[in-house]
Amino acid sequence: MDYIDLKYKPNKDDLICEYYIEPNNISIKKACNDIAAESSIGTWTNVSTMNKKIMKLRARVFSINGKYIKIAYPSELFELGNMPEVLSSVAGNIFGMKSIKNLRLMDIEFPKKIINSFKGPKFGINGIRKNLGVKNRPLLGTIIKPKIGLDYKNHARVAYEAWIGGCDVVKDDENLSNQNFNLFKKRIVETLRLKDKAEKETGEKKAYLPNITAETSEMVKRGEFVKKNHGNYLMLDIITLGWSSLQTVRNKEFNLPLHAHRAGHAILTRNKKHGISMLTIAKIARLIGVDSLHIGTAIGKMEGSKNDIDDIEEEIEKELVLENKKEHFLEQKWYNIKPIFAVCSGGLHPRLVPRLIKIMGNNIIIQAGGGVHGNKYGTVGGAKAMKDAIEASIKNIPLSEYSKNHKELKSALEQWK
Repeated sequence: MDYIDLKYKPNKDDLICEYYIEPNNISIKKACNDIAAESSIGTWTNVSTMNKKIMKLRARVFSINGKYIKIAYPSELFELGNMPEVLSSVAGNIFGMKSIKNLRLMDIEFPKKIINSFKGPKFGINGIRKNLGVKNRPLLGTIIKPKIGLDYKNHARVAYEAWIGGCDVVKDDENLSNQNFNLFKKRIVETLRLKDKAEKETGEKKAYLPNITAETSEMVKRGEFVKKNHGNYLMLDIITLGWSSLQTVRNKEFNLPLHAHRAGHAILTRNKKHGISMLTIAKIARLIGVDSLHIGTAIGKMEGSKNDIDDIEEEIEKELVLENKKEHFLEQKWYNIKPIFAVCSGGLHPRLVPRLIKIMGNNIIIQAGGGVHGNKYGTVGGAKAMKDAIEASIKNIPLSEYSKNHKELKSALEQWK
């Protein structure tokens, strides 16, 4: 039991992980010892190459509370600025060990030494608000629907209609890239052209989030193409492209905000006994440097409890998050890392807006797909209805009252009960 030290007090340079653990026919102490050993310096048997100097680098299990444990890792175990290497240790082989029936990484607390080795968001909430000229209210966004199938001209047309209807942000969906029916470069040029047109007509700044997800070198080329054509945002499927690719894009310094779509996260997060929590994924994404991140909602079509959503939003928007033992997340001081926008999406429509804002506040991007394009007045009318719902909520006016003079909102309330 060389890796268990319940009297150990973590120091300021330790990286701390909290896990949920179910041992497989062994004691919980033996399972904890196996996890700490495998994720740091140990192996399955004694080796002649081990010495006292190396043992100082071992991970230490310093808390066992039922099935929840905490492990402290010396920073010297990790290469600074290398997220894949960090996760290869604390979220690597340990998930496949025979001594473990189930294991879930609940949270990571990053020390200042490691935080300072990452760039974090370039813009964050304040930078994006400044770029779009929106000070206090939630931002309104939509996704082009159908998800894929439109040619580049119709894709751009739908984006334009959403912008003139009142959307601040229009994004590609997660599985649109460079298909034959909608080539990436043609889509970028045409959609940005109509973005400029919408800005002139509305007098408002608009953002287009093109999905540049691809093999890493191709993804960088696509980012460069967007910037060359005066784009003002980039979108990335952060789970499927991987943490190293995300770091590559952030380190390229495109000087454009990065939007993180979390497609595929449920492979890791959905099993509440095994895998990695969405809270952990959100913290990693913020540390590497995205500026906005999908977190879902507790009231839409995607799975997620109110407590889970609240925890994630707090973690990506605050500078200091205090430990919550009941919810199983650790304290985190973010130092110089900017707060980022939580993007609420999944089955949203105007009727849900007041409740969403009450739960999550104004520092969110409300992302509605079908809730915009499904309105009987079309995309323009659907965007107007969502914008009206936001304005009514900010003014604390009931939607039923506000809809009397706003036909698009009235239609939406009749359509979605």
